[in-house]
Amino acid sequence: MTSLPDIPFHEIEHKLDGSFHTDILTRSLYATDASVYRKIPSAVAFPKSTEDIRKLIRFASKQKLGIIPRTAGTSLAGQCVGDGIVIDVSRHFTKILNLDLKKKQVTVQPGVIRDELNTYLQPHGLFFGPNTSTSNRCMIGGMVGNNSSGTTSIQYGVTRDKVISLKTILSDSSEAEFRGLTTEEYKGKTRQNTLEGNIYKELYKTLSDNTVQKNIQSEFPKESIHRRNTGYAVDALLTSELFSGNQPEINLCQLLSGSEGTLAFSTEITLQLDPLPPSKSAMVVTHYSTLEACLADVAPVMTHQLHTCEMMDKVILDCTKNNKTHQANRFFVNGDPAALLMLEVRSETEEELKSLLAELQATIRSTGNSYADPVLYGDQISSALELRKAGLGLLGNMVGDRKAVACIEDTAVALEDLKDFIGEFSEIMRHYKQDAVYYAHAGAGELHLRPILNLKKKEDVQLFRKITTEVAHLTKKYKGSFSGEHGDGIVRAEFIPLMIGEQNYEVLRKVKSVFDPGNIFNPGKIVDPYPMDASLRYEVDREEPDIKTLFDFSDSEGILKAAEKCNGSGDCRKTAMASGGMCPSYHATRKEKDTTRGRANALREFLTHNEKKNKFDAEELKEVFDLCLSCKACGSECPSNVDVATLKSEFLYQYQETHGYSLRNRLFAHNTRANKLAAKLPLLSSSVLNSDLFGRLIKKVTGVAEKRSIPTAKKFNFTSYLQGKAPSNRVPQGKLVLYIDEFTRYLDVEVGKDAIDLLHALGYEVILYFGESGRTYISKGFLRQARNLAKKNLEALSAYTGKNIPIVGLEPSAILSFRDEYHRFHLDEIAVRALSDNSMLIEEFISREIEKGKITQEDFTSDSQTIKIHGHCHQKSLSNQKVTFDMLNLPENYKVTIINSGCCGMAGSFGYEKEHYDISMQIGSLKLFPAVKKTDADTLIAANGTSCRHQILDGTKRSSFHPVTLLNRALIPK
Repeated sequence: MTSLPDIPFHEIEHKLDGSFHTDILTRSLYATDASVYRKIPSAVAFPKSTEDIRKLIRFASKQKLGIIPRTAGTSLAGQCVGDGIVIDVSRHFTKILNLDLKKKQVTVQPGVIRDELNTYLQPHGLFFGPNTSTSNRCMIGGMVGNNSSGTTSIQYGVTRDKVISLKTILSDSSEAEFRGLTTEEYKGKTRQNTLEGNIYKELYKTLSDNTVQKNIQSEFPKESIHRRNTGYAVDALLTSELFSGNQPEINLCQLLSGSEGTLAFSTEITLQLDPLPPSKSAMVVTHYSTLEACLADVAPVMTHQLHTCEMMDKVILDCTKNNKTHQANRFFVNGDPAALLMLEVRSETEEELKSLLAELQATIRSTGNSYADPVLYGDQISSALELRKAGLGLLGNMVGDRKAVACIEDTAVALEDLKDFIGEFSEIMRHYKQDAVYYAHAGAGELHLRPILNLKKKEDVQLFRKITTEVAHLTKKYKGSFSGEHGDGIVRAEFIPLMIGEQNYEVLRKVKSVFDPGNIFNPGKIVDPYPMDASLRYEVDREEPDIKTLFDFSDSEGILKAAEKCNGSGDCRKTAMASGGMCPSYHATRKEKDTTRGRANALREFLTHNEKKNKFDAEELKEVFDLCLSCKACGSECPSNVDVATLKSEFLYQYQETHGYSLRNRLFAHNTRANKLAAKLPLLSSSVLNSDLFGRLIKKVTGVAEKRSIPTAKKFNFTSYLQGKAPSNRVPQGKLVLYIDEFTRYLDVEVGKDAIDLLHALGYEVILYFGESGRTYISKGFLRQARNLAKKNLEALSAYTGKNIPIVGLEPSAILSFRDEYHRFHLDEIAVRALSDNSMLIEEFISREIEKGKITQEDFTSDSQTIKIHGHCHQKSLSNQKVTFDMLNLPENYKVTIINSGCCGMAGSFGYEKEHYDISMQIGSLKLFPAVKKTDADTLIAANGTSCRHQILDGTKRSSFHPVTLLNRALIPK
């Protein structure tokens, strides 16, 4: 691992209100962004105040260190990568400071998330228009730094168009506010004897030169291309009256937008807002057999007032097939298109919307280029756009070392040039025998074109440069922008002289030297750049580490490549305000180490660079996995399908093989044995656990939180109970195996009884199977024991799977292990597949039987009841909540809704452990507890997870019920 530079950090680390970190874990976590680059920074700081930032800038200047500003770290060109001090403002600079409704302007700190800003603005009928694919976690500071745009730019412009003023800290640590100035106000600024005054003076001197102006106007991208981030936007300043243009004001925010933090450090941002888009919308999705046919339609459809004109090609669409979240979002895809366009029109009235839609459809029919053109409305549009937004991350689904590489993915040309440009680009790809990915903002003349390369290999790194160079020349031929919205960063900064000419490049160097004479702000970006083919994430032609695992990771070609699937898109950095459950620990801590990305990056770093015999033997890995709740949200919500829960189980196994298995981990892993013993004398065991003296002592010895209640084991003979049931008078419905797992057998006896009662009463022949799933072993890294149980269950259940008899389970974490981890135990895959295919939640089974008409509304009460559902995390990831919703909606007067609750925070043993109790309750308090507490006493809470029900009780003092219990209560006796 990279050692710490010899820098006197003691001079700064204890002088900040915020925190300052030089440990190798934090530095490694901040060595990458969403680009292909890796540089270990010297330190990482989390300032709490403007004064903190000023101190850091003074220290960096004194030590001649770079300052790398960072928010969400989702940049694609390497903007956030550097070897100086990373200053992360995403944790503390997150306030919305002021909303001026009269001016329709808002002032925010740079760490405000774009979507959360718009949630705040929505009640006021306003929104911030630029809309990136990362909008649920990207932050306004980063959007200004990159001059972000996104899907809405054809109607609402780019970030540069919206920035009214910026409060900044300059390279001498002085503060300056940049805003619109009249010519006289500007000239007044030039007379100030400060760095700010010198900036105004030198810019005026440089840009007043007629030759400089002509060079800029001649060499910069075409004015019709509004996505233009090549270098600094000095061309935008020439439109002001100060430089003989026609705009009455000049605003240096235009220069700072897209400057990637190389000129000043922003602390407050004032933005111009727009009224909310028209409320009525329709989207036509045109399907094409060839890419050429798709591109031919762009210019004709753009004659309409489209709010969206986005393109996806076959490569991206194929990636969505294997993503659990986005499989459902493919509902509109007809056949196997080579490409499709998403064309959205909006209006305030249905009548006008129909008219706009008809006009667009007429144009589509007249070209005859598409073979299908379904129309989407409402939530369908949202789902389609989610599919499009996931495009970047989904590219990480490509198994192996060949990946779609960001290098030429940001080219923008005039619409009239788009088809010819793509034609020539495709020729370049064919010349290099390259498959490429085509997706993104067709209506803006920008396509995110990506070659598929293996940057671990020298020959492909050489191709990386060659292809980028050729496409840069092609873009220059069409007078396009090589950096449309993703910025120059490291990957494209080398090509700025080619794109705008050497004389103009010297102007950019002058701008940089005026703002930042010491070159401390994000060095190596835009001017005097780092080489684009150095400091890559992977060492070229390295000998790949040979890492043996107990789990089977062959679907990713090994555990290291499973971690390497993370491309840094940062979907896991969305907060609890966004939809979905990933990543609950990050929701509570807001620390990078507690994200899926952080854990995958740390695992990649230490498996690659750890010199110990056991590559997993690293305290840093123990730290990053410590707060992982194994909720499995990442397995479905991460577009790259990075399954951290599985990675954690393997890590725990490997680490404990070296360091031993602790007493507490043994107790939790072998918990079923303890429950089995306790169930023999349930009254005694219950009395002991609930007594003040012994209960407290047991908690102290085992490391269980004192405030946590402990469930007590129960004694019950399910077999006798089932045998004692009178024959059902219903029509026989067939056989099923009811899986009595370890939790149902000893802790949730009533749930098992309710399931037997319900299924028997509905006419099903119930066969009981008792077996331990291995969940407690998997969660604690006791993988050998878990594998033995999996093998035992596989053999015992094969008699039923061979006859396609359904195996129905009650506890999601138990039954769903048959469909998940059992595939990784190197067992008979045909047998495992049969078990997986025949295993289901009881809600899945009943929902299926309802669809078949075997279970009907007539069997259940007509009484009214309101029910709120909290779904188990494993159900959300490996199944869906709709089956529970459908099942509980069967009684005709039941009003059922799903709580947008994320993870409950319990996660099996996690919430019991004393060091995790507080964060467990904090996670529950983010969504679930408030939702439960605001329901009235008559509303029933449904939760199918044993841990979830326990957490709800401890966190809200409300009882919750397994859905099967609620449906059984609703059954009409016959």
